[in-house]
Amino acid sequence: MNEKGQLLLQQRNKEPEKGYWSIPGGKLEWMETFEDAVKREVKEECGVDIKVEKLLGICDHIVKNENQHWVSPSFLCRIIEGEPKIMEPTKHTDMRWFDLNILPENLTITTQDAIAHYKNEEG
Repeated sequence: MNEKGQLLLQQRNKEPEKGYWSIPGGKLEWMETFEDAVKREVKEECGVDIKVEKLLGICDHIVKNENQHWVSPSFLCRIIEGEPKIMEPTKHTDMRWFDLNILPENLTITTQDAIAHYKNEEG
């Protein structure tokens, strides 16, 4: 989230959920904490350094038609250095800031879950 209350989303260019908009993130590496993984993945994907503020929730991310099941924690983060840009063009075709009340319809399951947790917490 930025200081305007906007959410940074990337449009996926690979499965699962190719073509859908997603919050930045990825897989854990061996012996890596969730928070370290978030910082690393956001740096790799967006080229920015972030502060992880808090855990929003955990999503059972099940994509039945692709036989995929991921357990995905979502965190509220703020950029502390840099301007976001697409760093992995084979993985993402677009990146934009969105107002929470004007979001694209095709959001990934994890992104929908993270937004629901955020809105529930913020009232």
